[in-house]
Amino acid sequence: MDMLLPSLSHSYPKVAGKWQNCRKFLGTNRVARMCAFTPSNSKNKTVWIWTENKQVMTASVERGWNTFIFPSNRQDLALEWSSIAVIYPVFIQEGRLIDHEHKSVATFAEISSPQQLEQFQILEEQADKVVVNLLDWQVIPAENIVAAFQGTQTTVLAVSNTQSEAQVFLEALEDGLGGVVMKVEDVGAILELKGYFDRRREVDSLLNLTKAIITHIQVTGMGDRVCVDICSLMRPGEGLLVGSFARGLFLVHSECLESNYISSRPFRVNAGPVHAYVAVPGGKTSYLSELKSGKEVIVVDQRGMQRTAIVGRVKVETRPLILVEAKVESENESYSILLQNAETVGFVSPLHGEGHQRTTIPVTSLKVGDDVLLLLQGGARHTGIEIKEFIVEK
Repeated sequence: MDMLLPSLSHSYPKVAGKWQNCRKFLGTNRVARMCAFTPSNSKNKTVWIWTENKQVMTASVERGWNTFIFPSNRQDLALEWSSIAVIYPVFIQEGRLIDHEHKSVATFAEISSPQQLEQFQILEEQADKVVVNLLDWQVIPAENIVAAFQGTQTTVLAVSNTQSEAQVFLEALEDGLGGVVMKVEDVGAILELKGYFDRRREVDSLLNLTKAIITHIQVTGMGDRVCVDICSLMRPGEGLLVGSFARGLFLVHSECLESNYISSRPFRVNAGPVHAYVAVPGGKTSYLSELKSGKEVIVVDQRGMQRTAIVGRVKVETRPLILVEAKVESENESYSILLQNAETVGFVSPLHGEGHQRTTIPVTSLKVGDDVLLLLQGGARHTGIEIKEFIVEK
C-alpha cells in the first residue's frame, strides 16, 4: 500500500518532509483512494480542476472531482489542500503534467493557431492522456480535436473557463472530448457544471410510467394552448409529460405522425393550456407558459426512456379545449389534463406485448376505458421543485 503514497523526495526535496507528515494526517486508506480515483461522472467524462481558490477546491471535492492541476511553483498550495481534503495534485512542467513521484500523467499543450493544432494532432496521436489549452478559444478546434482522436485510446481534456465552454467540448461532434479541465476561480462555474452532468445522467435512463384508464372526457370552451417546438426530431411513441397537476403527468404524443389533416411536424408537441405543468430536466416541472427558446424539456417514449431537448420556439394560440380525466387501477386519485380538441393531438399508448404497437390515441378518438401513460410523482411544488407539504388540488 505504501507504493500508493505520494513521494516528493526526488522531485521536490524541500517539501518531502512535509508530505511525510501529511501521510500520517490523511491515513493510508484515504491516500490510496486519492491515487486510485476514477471520475464517476455521466458518460464517463473526466473532470479535472485548475484553481487557486479554496472554495472552488472544496466545492469540486464535494462533487467527486479531486484531480487538481497546479503550476510547478505551487507545491505549497497542493500540500496545504491535501491536508484538509482528499485530492490528487498534478503539476505543469515542461509540456507535461506530473504527479508527486515525477511520473507523467498527461501531455500538456497550449495551442493558439490552426498550424499549432495541426502539428499537435500529428505529434501527440499516440499519447495516453492529453490536456489542451486552446488560447484562442473556438468551437471548430474542439471539433477538429474530437475528429483527430476518434477511434484511438487517447483521452483528450480541454481547458475550459466556463460551464458553457465545457459543454461545447463535451458535446463537439456529438461524442465530445474525453473530459474538461475547469480553470476557474468562481464556485458558480463548478455548480453549473455539476448541474449539467446531473441533467446528462437523466439521458437514456428509464422513467417508471404507469398505465392509467380514461374515466371522463368533456368538451370545454376556448383557452390559450401552447405548442412546444423543440430543436430535435421526435419519433413515433415520443412526446412530453404534461398535466394539470404535477402529481400525474400524461405522456402527450408529438405531431410526428402523418395525418390526412396536416403535414407532420416531428419537432412539435401540442402540449396543452398555459397553466399546465411540463416535465423538465432535474426532476422538476415548469408551467407551459414559462417555456421559451433555449429552455430544456425532457422527451419520453413508450418505455419511459428519456432524453433532454432544447426548446426552439413556443406558440400560444386560442383554441377549443377538451378535458380528459384518468385513474390508475386500484387507486381513487383522479388525474386530469386539458388539450386542444384536434385530430393531431393525442396521448402515447402503453405497450402491449410484442408485435405491431399502436403509438398514439388522438383525443378526438378517445373513449372512456382507453389506456394512456402517466408519470406519477409528488404533487407539492415550489418553483417547479418537489417539496413535502400538505396540498389539495382539484
